[in-house]
Amino acid sequence: MKVILATSNKAKIREIIQILGSDIDYKTMSDFPDWPDVEETEDTFKGNALLKASVLAQRYNMPAIADDSGLAVKALGGEPGIHSSRYSGEGATDEKNIAKLLLNLGGEQDRKAAFKTVVVYKEPDGEEIIAEGEVEGHIVEAPVGSGGFGYDPVFVPDGFDKTFAQMSEEEKNSLSHRGRAISKLKEILSQENII
Repeated sequence: MKVILATSNKAKIREIIQILGSDIDYKTMSDFPDWPDVEETEDTFKGNALLKASVLAQRYNMPAIADDSGLAVKALGGEPGIHSSRYSGEGATDEKNIAKLLLNLGGEQDRKAAFKTVVVYKEPDGEEIIAEGEVEGHIVEAPVGSGGFGYDPVFVPDGFDKTFAQMSEEEKNSLSHRGRAISKLKEILSQENII
């Protein structure tokens, strides 16, 4: 079975393959010279994931898997939310996004946050499977750890005393929002005899 992964993020690709398994023939941006730039114009994680998966499944006439994820911080009214990857504006990087987040939180005592992911499997004929994952935790005052990506260095999941960036890939994948969503998707795909 061939499936398109709607991301160029190597860490996301590795996480998806680790969970779904290596029996699938994964295709990514590097396999398609005419890869479309799909702008995330929806106002929900689900909407953005559906948009990306739909465009790629139609364009290349094969199933596509897309996700949209983000960090929602309670004290910031759910920010950065769907804007997580672009939080610091044009030219955003993980480091700039984290710096803006920590600046906006300032001395706030309530640092509760949740990572959320919606992952979509979309067939060219329109059939879709949607799975969601969430993990609650809190934001630390300064980045810690060198693993992971995005906000991993400042997010500590509930019940743990280390950030996602301090965890092994296996440990993080077993706990993470994306790991949970992809595991749910794998379960549904297996039940439907798709994989």
